[in-house]
Amino acid sequence: MDRQNLTLLTDFYELTMMQGYFKNKARNDTVIFDAFYRTNPCGGGYAICAGLEQVIQYIKELHFAPEDIDYLASLGVFEPDFLDYLKDFQFSGDIYAIPEGTVMFPREPIIKVIAPIMEAQLVETAILNIINHQSLIATKACRVCYAAQGDGVMEFGLRRAQGPDAGIYGARAAMIGGCIGTSNVLCGQLFDVPVKGTHAHSWIMSFPDEYTAFKTYADMYPGACILLVDTYDTLKSGIPNAIRVFREMRQAGIPLTFYGIRLDSGDLAYLSKKARKMLDEAGFPDAVISASNDLDEYLIDSLKTQGATITSWGVGTNLITSKDNPAFGGVYKLAAVMDRDGHFIPKIKLSENTEKITNPGNKKIYRIYEKDTGKIKADLICLVDEEYREDDDLLLFDPLEPWKKTKLKGGTYTLRPIMEKIFEKGRCCYTSPKVMDIRAYCQQELNTLWDETKRLVNPHEVYVDLSQRLYDIKIDLLEKVSER
Repeated sequence: MDRQNLTLLTDFYELTMMQGYFKNKARNDTVIFDAFYRTNPCGGGYAICAGLEQVIQYIKELHFAPEDIDYLASLGVFEPDFLDYLKDFQFSGDIYAIPEGTVMFPREPIIKVIAPIMEAQLVETAILNIINHQSLIATKACRVCYAAQGDGVMEFGLRRAQGPDAGIYGARAAMIGGCIGTSNVLCGQLFDVPVKGTHAHSWIMSFPDEYTAFKTYADMYPGACILLVDTYDTLKSGIPNAIRVFREMRQAGIPLTFYGIRLDSGDLAYLSKKARKMLDEAGFPDAVISASNDLDEYLIDSLKTQGATITSWGVGTNLITSKDNPAFGGVYKLAAVMDRDGHFIPKIKLSENTEKITNPGNKKIYRIYEKDTGKIKADLICLVDEEYREDDDLLLFDPLEPWKKTKLKGGTYTLRPIMEKIFEKGRCCYTSPKVMDIRAYCQQELNTLWDETKRLVNPHEVYVDLSQRLYDIKIDLLEKVSER
């Protein structure tokens, strides 16, 4: 995890293709690759971009160390002149990206790489590895937090994550998606995010009795006293002992600033209602009732519907692994090749599956907002040299079903380009915000979505449209390919 040089975090065929381009230097053209995804994860209506900071670190550290060269030489595949070239390798291209925390939709470029094809090919695997994972977990966290309806959600899935890196960067992504804290202390240290936690059942079991365990914990942490009440019997033992400790704290003049109970098993709806009644009758109406136990957005939504009195949620396995949708599905496709005159020639990938046909050319994205509400109307993918005026009428159409058209009157909408330049000629020109600032920005982004798009089941689809020029280029390329 401490190694910053991840140059060999790539698929073997990226390196064999690199050698092929090197041996045929006329083929090392400057190209454009787009990283994008085709389907929103978890059956949702959107995704959240995350992982850009780690992509930046990866590109900055991109170099072949002597031990890397030695390893590649040992494989018996790579020739000495190519290995000599790798000794001085540096990324020299441009990178554009959607900033972390931004709401995004299928088929639009998340990251655009403009570089000699050897360089652009090498970085494919790591970019997808980083962006796919963190965007998936950030999106899942958004869904969980949406289901919680403003209650605090804490991420504590480290012990169930697929390895240390997934636990650390998954927790980072979960914070971007809206969690208020993580149990992952290393994530807290690395990214300056809040770390939170209570105690385990083993704490209770290590004492002679439950009351003594609660009392000892309260004495040590009076300002953050959340007691786990289901070790023996939640209603007959756990909650009564917690109430006894709270009363003693009050009698001793200890301020009850943040206190309550945690439920980790049983019927959470039933137990939380009973717990609320017991706490209220005992004079502790502001006591927190938190819950864990294999939660996800669907269970939290169901518990809310059942009238559960839980106001704080600890979500582990199902969040850190995105258990119901464990892969994001991002891809990285060639979009254009530069000719001898410095112009980009659009390229297209065909497929019998319509949704897998790529969008060609050097592109950018405009986000279109309804002026009166500030909500997202659509996204428009166009060529980089296309400009639009908000005073002009704007015709939008679905690129898959172009007969579906919408005309926006000038003055009724606003436009915002959502990609930013990250690297220019190999040098980083972008500063990543702090995670908690990205989290705040993500909350603003979510506010631009209609409620119908945020719902957990059967959400409304936000349209991602092509400009007329880009659409015409795409159709022209399809026709030319079909004539071959």
